[in-house]
Amino acid sequence: MRKTGVKLSNLYDCMPSGGILRKIRCFLARNKIGEILVMQGSISPYDLKLALKKQQETSRPLGQIFLDLGYITKKQLSAMLFRQKALRVMTAGLLCFSSFCGFAKQTHASDFDNKIVPASISTSHFKDIITYPALFGANETRSDNLKAFTKWLEMFERFEEELNDSNAQRTIKAMKIELAEYRSNSIFEMAKDVDEMMNKKKYIIDQKNWGKSDYWATPVEFMKHGGDCEDFAIAKYVALRALGVPESRMRVAVVQDLKKNMPHAVLIVYTEKGAFVLDNQNKIMRNADAIDHYSPIFSINRQAWWLHTSPDSASDTIVASAK
Repeated sequence: MRKTGVKLSNLYDCMPSGGILRKIRCFLARNKIGEILVMQGSISPYDLKLALKKQQETSRPLGQIFLDLGYITKKQLSAMLFRQKALRVMTAGLLCFSSFCGFAKQTHASDFDNKIVPASISTSHFKDIITYPALFGANETRSDNLKAFTKWLEMFERFEEELNDSNAQRTIKAMKIELAEYRSNSIFEMAKDVDEMMNKKKYIIDQKNWGKSDYWATPVEFMKHGGDCEDFAIAKYVALRALGVPESRMRVAVVQDLKKNMPHAVLIVYTEKGAFVLDNQNKIMRNADAIDHYSPIFSINRQAWWLHTSPDSASDTIVASAK
């Protein structure tokens, strides 16, 4: 008899328990729809065994068998494949787990703040927030361990070096002069001005700009050369931090653009008027509640990162299993 291609006993190694990074790494190593359904709890290992048996007997695609057995709907299957692909594309490029590449040095918030936020700016009236509205309707799980996000951390390390580099000082000084015009007691107003300021920069893909498929540019590099979506988001993040906006009220979010069927990055700012999306694809920032074509994968600031999952467990993907 032909092997089923899955050891049911090993599936329990990826069940929702243990560290969040360990689970994502485990899920990335798997690509079979049946295993995903078992890992997220939609079916039991015995349900999977039955489906695999039917697949052997009929040679039909396993996804179609799950549909026939009523385990999932066509919409749920499409969503699973769609989000699974997005997670693999983005996470493979953005996460380098410690077991493969070691730990990266984490940026010290106090050093960064002392260099980027002018001493004359008082941020006491900008309170941190404890609870966040659901981002694009998704659930989220927080982790304070940023060590896996090497591109994010290394970008800030390079930026701190630029803050002390004479060749970069002209760019930084020019940026601060323009930002000084946007100082306000309203996070909403500053976010709107910074969004408009940065969206005037040139969009250029990493391969053409840096000769690499995925390069996270510093704000200095972005101001000089332009950049792609995550570079826009990072530059806006740092600019608003320079204006005194607390880091707890900002996140760079990696999402799946459901219209273009491709990954994208934006900045989320939690203003006095709610969560707003600063997006290089839109001329003006928009309330997150008004956007329905972005499916969040993860979001991050320099304090923590969040894994976003579908509120509907029946249509969850690999992402939703990593809790």
